[in-house]
Amino acid sequence: MKFDIISFIKKNRKKVTLGVIIAVIAVAVGLISHYVYEHIYYVSTDDAKVAADLINVSPQISGKLLEFDVDEGDIVLKDQIIARQDLGNLPDSGVDKSLIRAPIDGLIVKKQAAVGDNLSPDKTIALLADPDNYYVIANIDETQVRRLQKKQTVDISIDEFGSQKFKGRIESIGQMSQNALKSNSYSEKGKYKRVVQKVPVKIKFDGSSNLKSKFTLGDNASVKIHVVVNNNANSKKK
Repeated sequence: MKFDIISFIKKNRKKVTLGVIIAVIAVAVGLISHYVYEHIYYVSTDDAKVAADLINVSPQISGKLLEFDVDEGDIVLKDQIIARQDLGNLPDSGVDKSLIRAPIDGLIVKKQAAVGDNLSPDKTIALLADPDNYYVIANIDETQVRRLQKKQTVDISIDEFGSQKFKGRIESIGQMSQNALKSNSYSEKGKYKRVVQKVPVKIKFDGSSNLKSKFTLGDNASVKIHVVVNNNANSKKK
């Protein structure tokens, strides 16, 4: 005999209704429990980016750029010659001043000059970054900052690497919000606009993050910071 789902529901309406209600409640409880757990044990944000301390490469003298032998993405060694200028009126003995060298071991992340450009010592021709010292800057809501401490473990996701996870730790917590120096906190009617401030938190990658040298500066990131829940916060007070 063919099973008639509609007849079954009609005959067992109360049981079916009860079952649906129980299922909905179970799902709701699961979602709420997950939200509460995540809120208690983690501080999370998608407002984060891969960053690095950038080093300027500049000439020692004024003169035309004759050679520029590196491209963006090239790895260079400290004191490696990467460019050469016209000596101009300098004697041949000053040739070393016309050579532009890399100030650190690092990665060329940006070229800002081309052969034929007239350069001066205040001109930056390239930006260098040390790929072994890349980090993440995460902007955390001011209401969550008090839960953070240096050395807390962080799970990091980089959009460029999809579902792959990286590990890190908090290195420093900013002492100034992103908008601390801005003066546009008032509406057109002169009323103060109260908004949640963001505090920058610096997160260093663990040494095990062997793909960090392939990150692109400015990559979007997401972080989940493991916070310690101290149920005996007052136990140490005397």
